[in-house]
Amino acid sequence: MKPEAIEPFFATLAAANPQPASELEYTSVFELLAAVLLSAQATDVGVNKATRRLFALASTPQAMLALGETGIAEQIRSIGLYRNKARHLAQTCAILLAQHGGQVPRSRQALQALPGVGRKTANVVLNVAFGEPTQAVDTHVFRVSNRSGLAPGRTPAAVEAQLEARLPPAYRINAHHWLILHGRYVCTARSPRCQACQVKPWCDTGRLT
Repeated sequence: MKPEAIEPFFATLAAANPQPASELEYTSVFELLAAVLLSAQATDVGVNKATRRLFALASTPQAMLALGETGIAEQIRSIGLYRNKARHLAQTCAILLAQHGGQVPRSRQALQALPGVGRKTANVVLNVAFGEPTQAVDTHVFRVSNRSGLAPGRTPAAVEAQLEARLPPAYRINAHHWLILHGRYVCTARSPRCQACQVKPWCDTGRLT
């Protein structure tokens, strides 16, 4: 994608959805962290079904730790890798209580030190909870960035670096939401809906279809 195409690409996405938001359900920063931690290799729809049950029982690190790894696992059995995720979530709660006063830290380093929290999860929390202009690269962002030519890269880290270098400042806060939603509903993996795509004129692949 040519540099001059990036502005109209995002302006079009912004006009269609001025206030994009995560489709995960949460009512606090802690619930957001837990939901994102549980969302690895799972759909937001599936995670929301599980967290409605889980958060009704435990919506704070204290309550989650009291529920215990087994109790957490029982509530999230429908999610892939639920045993590992239950262990990570219980361990994360213990660290939040022991080291951060039960609060979710705002530091990337502190977030990534939590079990089950990688760079993508940390970026989501920093962006959604704290308004940082971070770029969380999931499978949708990775696909759209490469397919469109916006931020090509062979790894999520490479794509993130390209996004950081190429995104206009005005779009940095919401960019990863727009890209996720575009990848989820329009620029899908198997059958991209290029004929219905509003940003097709600026997409490297779309212009060829």
